[in-house]
Amino acid sequence: MDLKDLLIIAPEVQQALEKGQAVVALESTIIAHGMPFPKNVETALRVEARIREEGAIPATIAILDGHLRVGLNKAELELFGTQGEKATKVSRRDIPFVLAKQQNGATTVASTMIIAAMAGISVFATGGIGGVHRGATTTLDISADLQELARTSVAVISAGAKSILDLGLTLEYLETHGVPVIGYQTDYFPAFYTRISDLGVDYRVDDPAEIAKVLHYKWGMGLKGGVLIANPIPKQFSLSPEVIEAKIEAALSEAHAQKIMGKALTPFLLAKIESLTAGDSLAANIELVLNNARLGAQIAVELAKKEEN
Repeated sequence: MDLKDLLIIAPEVQQALEKGQAVVALESTIIAHGMPFPKNVETALRVEARIREEGAIPATIAILDGHLRVGLNKAELELFGTQGEKATKVSRRDIPFVLAKQQNGATTVASTMIIAAMAGISVFATGGIGGVHRGATTTLDISADLQELARTSVAVISAGAKSILDLGLTLEYLETHGVPVIGYQTDYFPAFYTRISDLGVDYRVDDPAEIAKVLHYKWGMGLKGGVLIANPIPKQFSLSPEVIEAKIEAALSEAHAQKIMGKALTPFLLAKIESLTAGDSLAANIELVLNNARLGAQIAVELAKKEEN
């Protein structure tokens, strides 16, 4: 197979890209590994609908039957939803192996960024990025998402980093690698389930058009690399910082006792926290993803206007 044939872009997405219209990339790990069925498929469809409402085209990214797929139909979304953890969780290092074996793979933030950039998509909405794990000073457990943000020119809209992580070290890593962190209508870095942490952002920007302007200047002058746009969870869905921190500590203790690590750690922790919060964390997760999709679409629409002129 010619390597150029590995990338398959859905006709609707391809048409939008050729016309210079707004397109928003979405990951598939959140479907296969981030939520239980059928909530995962319901959420994926709601997220795509939210993006369309804002005037952009959604492009969920995955590896399907050994191809890099940009834009999935409903049946394909359902496939990943029902496969769940049977679908390989794919980060940068895993892509060639999953392709060579012609397997199905759910893309993480890092691999979604890579494939989005290959397709010419520069805006990507997700839930929360990976980062530096707690205890990383001894385990060296650092998500590949951070390095991808440093090297790949895609703007990532998230509700900060997952609060199971060491947020301070995550921000330090991003600063070291020159990744700007924008707080959308906030001066503080959001902590996924909660609206704020005690950590600041590099810049506060209150308008999607201004964010698009920043992206236009950054990439237009050849400054490669991503931008992290931190969008707090809506106030009515934010969880108590004290309550969620106690649940995170309990989940981390159980993961340590079971020797769960690597790429299995995050799905385990999210599922455990959902159980410990009686589903409140899942409800919050769904709402923050929808909120990020809305903002991602607004930014993509404004960026398309900039690039048209």
